[in-house]
Amino acid sequence: MLHLLLALCAASCSAAWAQSPAPTLTLEQLPRPTMPPGEKGPVVPAQVERWRQEAKALEYGDGVPRNEVAAAKLYCRAARYGDAEAQFSLGWMLTNARGIQRNDAEAAHMFAAAAEQGMAQAQNMLDRMGGTPLGDPPPCLRPPENDPLIAAAAPPPPVAPKLGGPPGSIPGFFAVPEPAQAPPALVNYVKLVAPEYKLSPSLVLAVIAAESNFDATAVSPKKAQGLMQLLPETAARFKITKLSDPTQNVRAGMAYLQWLLAYFEGSVPLALAGYNAGERAVERYRGVPPYAETRLYVLKILAAVAGQRSHPFDAKVTPASPVLPLIRR
Repeated sequence: MLHLLLALCAASCSAAWAQSPAPTLTLEQLPRPTMPPGEKGPVVPAQVERWRQEAKALEYGDGVPRNEVAAAKLYCRAARYGDAEAQFSLGWMLTNARGIQRNDAEAAHMFAAAAEQGMAQAQNMLDRMGGTPLGDPPPCLRPPENDPLIAAAAPPPPVAPKLGGPPGSIPGFFAVPEPAQAPPALVNYVKLVAPEYKLSPSLVLAVIAAESNFDATAVSPKKAQGLMQLLPETAARFKITKLSDPTQNVRAGMAYLQWLLAYFEGSVPLALAGYNAGERAVERYRGVPPYAETRLYVLKILAAVAGQRSHPFDAKVTPASPVLPLIRR
């Protein structure tokens, strides 16, 4: 009888052990991906898209062994360069602890960055999490390291005025050829007026080319208007009442550009990013925001002005941004 009971116990215990689930990791035991290193050389949009596609394959095991940690690292690389879909996917992984540690604070920032680029699904997720994320953005949304065209420039040194330069030239920022499609009358107007705002006509014309391609009637989906694509609230900020008037539109744009250069102490990349995305976005992300459109916008204008990253500025226009020391650090 004893032998029979022992045999029955052994059989039942073996069956119970066979049916018991394998041990699972707690949220705290899930891996936390490390930050990918800075990229070497320029990164083009096609490379960013490849990172996102490779990440998705690794996340879902599509044709490759599933590896959520490797997927998160690739999503991070793409997110830093403004890929909204990668930002959303990484936010979803962080919210749902999909193979990596859960982090709702970082996820909220990811959803916010994607939502700010127009992704409705990301906005819905952000609303469910309570709206505006708190704290500083995570490293995966900071400007990439070793990104020389985007990095914030140090303040330009004082430049002694020079006499006899080209019309409208600004010491410390050399002139470049006007865009081929620029109307001569507008070129002459910018050369005449830009010095009033202590701006290089070359920079102003490059901004107009990127904003409207010299179409005075242009209106964006966000209701930005005219040659320099200004919102009505921006025009009001600089006391301009008629954005449809090309001369007022250009003056308002130059006033804003002058203000941004003073606020960011002559950093052309930061001023351009502020013009495109708003100065508060530049401060929040400690540099050029992780928006694909803004990054391409800054790169396009920098190329048009031969890569000049510093412009003389008038410190009397406005105090410098309090975030500048953090951006430079």
